[in-house]
Amino acid sequence: MPILCELHASARDLVQSFGGTVRAANTLQAAAQLLESDPAETLVVIGPDTPVGEVLRFAATLRLIRPAVGVILAREYVDVTLLTHALRAGIREVVPAGDAAALAAACQRSSQISMSLLSTVATEAPQGRDGQIVTVFAAKGGCGKTTLAVNLAVALARQSDRRVCIVDIDLAFGDVAISVQLEPAKTIVNALPMAGHLDETGALSLLTRYRANLFMLLAPTTPGDAEKIPASLIGELLVVLRTIFDYVVVDTPAQFSEHVLIAMDNSAHHVLLTTPDVPALKNLRITLDMLDLLSYPRQIRSVILNRSDSKVGLNLEDVERVVRWPIAAHVPSSREVPISINKGTPLTLANPGHPASQAIARFAQQRLLEPGSAAGAAAGGRPARTKGRRRSG
Repeated sequence: MPILCELHASARDLVQSFGGTVRAANTLQAAAQLLESDPAETLVVIGPDTPVGEVLRFAATLRLIRPAVGVILAREYVDVTLLTHALRAGIREVVPAGDAAALAAACQRSSQISMSLLSTVATEAPQGRDGQIVTVFAAKGGCGKTTLAVNLAVALARQSDRRVCIVDIDLAFGDVAISVQLEPAKTIVNALPMAGHLDETGALSLLTRYRANLFMLLAPTTPGDAEKIPASLIGELLVVLRTIFDYVVVDTPAQFSEHVLIAMDNSAHHVLLTTPDVPALKNLRITLDMLDLLSYPRQIRSVILNRSDSKVGLNLEDVERVVRWPIAAHVPSSREVPISINKGTPLTLANPGHPASQAIARFAQQRLLEPGSAAGAAAGGRPARTKGRRRSG
């Protein structure tokens, strides 16, 4: 149902031209709120009494965050200057106020454009898939978890024609956006109005594109927003995203929060990261015991040793003896890794031939992409835990 924004009673003629089937908003802010609550809406009509400067700013912003939404502007006087400014701001058409036929035709043309744009999005991110969720976790900060998650997602996207999405659920201190120098137009917090009725269109509206087949759902950027996001919303997002993408890589905080457990509940694979130092290895051992206690299947776990060649007095045998678990991948230490982070370009993208990039790519190929891999065997059969903790609704 189109949104009609008009300040005064002159909107009556516009309403009649729609046959009364509109949602009214008396300010652009109110119109924006209506759009926020309805990710499927594709049309906003703005009446003649709304100040043109405000309209242009509204349309310019909307074009960036909701390109499929068309804006039609009705004005008492239409001249070349107004048309030029409107075109630059992304307004689709300007029609004379009171000309019901012109408005109806403009709305119909705008709807056709919106349908075409949404069809393109659907083609780029096909729905109805049964994708794998891969949760990356480290119980100790500083192990390189976000760097691994981002590079793993890049490797999955590079090595196949599959669609990949990174989800940053480190809600208070997420670093995925800054690690690739992205300014998100939307974050997870924008999903709050859709909680309980999130669909594919709503999920797609939250994503930031990074590469042709790699998208990101980023953590909030405003202090305090993390506390607003319930764990159930994370579960809802992941369930929807796995119908859109082949792989959903989840970056997590370094703690067993309810949000992390929801991600692990929905995951086909748990990637556990550690480094060759006693505190990190101790925390990994506790993590493995915790996963056993919570009845997660062992076959969906992989342990990756980051900075594996560091000369810190522990060799591979020492590491495996401490954690009592085989190491699936060894990612060597290199100054190129922090350099790539500071430049905002993942190492697997900037230098695919680097030993660290190759180690991550091999892990992605052998454990996630090849038929019969651990994650492949678990795909579509996510862990069905029934004990160990209260399941969230």
